Amino acid sequence: MLFLRYLAAFALAAWPLLASAQALEKKEVHIAVGGKTSLYYLPLTIAEQLGYFRDEGLSVNISDFAGGSQALRAVVGGSADVVSGAYEHTLNMQPKGHYLQCFVQQGRAPQIAIGIAKAKAYSSPKDLKGLKIGVSAPGSSTHMILNHLLSTDGLKPSDVSIIGVGLSAAAVTALKTGQIDAVSNTDPVMTKLEQDGDVRIIADTRTLKGTEQVLGGPMPAGCLYAPVEFIRKNPNTIQALTNAIVRADKWIHSASPQDVLRTVPESYSLGDKALYEASFTKVKEAISPDGFISPEGAKTALKVIPTFNPEVKASEIKLELTYTNDFVKKANAKYR
Repeated sequence: MLFLRYLAAFALAAWPLLASAQALEKKEVHIAVGGKTSLYYLPLTIAEQLGYFRDEGLSVNISDFAGGSQALRAVVGGSADVVSGAYEHTLNMQPKGHYLQCFVQQGRAPQIAIGIAKAKAYSSPKDLKGLKIGVSAPGSSTHMILNHLLSTDGLKPSDVSIIGVGLSAAAVTALKTGQIDAVSNTDPVMTKLEQDGDVRIIADTRTLKGTEQVLGGPMPAGCLYAPVEFIRKNPNTIQALTNAIVRADKWIHSASPQDVLRTVPESYSLGDKALYEASFTKVKEAISPDGFISPEGAKTALKVIPTFNPEVKASEIKLELTYTNDFVKKANAKYR
């Protein structure tokens, strides 16, 4: 009995310290995302739908924009705390004086494909000159991958006309109705256009092998990123967000296409469940299995971005500030 009393007294004394160590600095978090229905952001949706954010004590509000560049503006402007977006934005913003850091990865390959309308002749990227090309939103990752492809054949971003078409049914309609001649987009949009015979795929980063071919190495894709200062001030909140995404990453890699389809909102399938299952199967390996950002991937991004964005000078970028695996390590220790 005496031992139990001592044990109880110790627990009561230690509790405030334990609670303080794990207390969330910010329980209500606003996340901006550009194209939430895309498989590119599947871990975010899974964490939301399965209650993983709630399990970490978070109340998460997710605002969905047409593309990643608009989600980026939300966090830079202060109307959102965190972005669910492409890693390369952390590089693009440094020359502008904005230090953003990716703290958990959703995708280890961009999952973006570029297709040209079947009616258009194509033999090399030079054939894209003068065409109207759809991207999720100007400045978003779909636009960046397109710009890199153009640069491989000596073209400039200004050699094509860019039209924002989003990441859902509107993108499909734009290609089918001739509003655009080619499209850079994610799944299930690209698989839908392939299955219907509307496009010829000319660049594909939906697999690890395809990413290697297009970009010359591995490339981080969707992640959660935030201003470095926000991460520094809210480490417990960032840890909670990381825990939820890592848990979602792991769930996805153990899930069947049917499991995923049952979990996401019905509207995500574009009215075709078989299409969604096929799309998920195609990109599953591109989704991160554990949330870690690879140093090799970050180095690939640092090589690729300057090919079309002269503002990003590799020698001036502080790569160590663009990502951290500190929170991911702890999340993986919690969710093995």
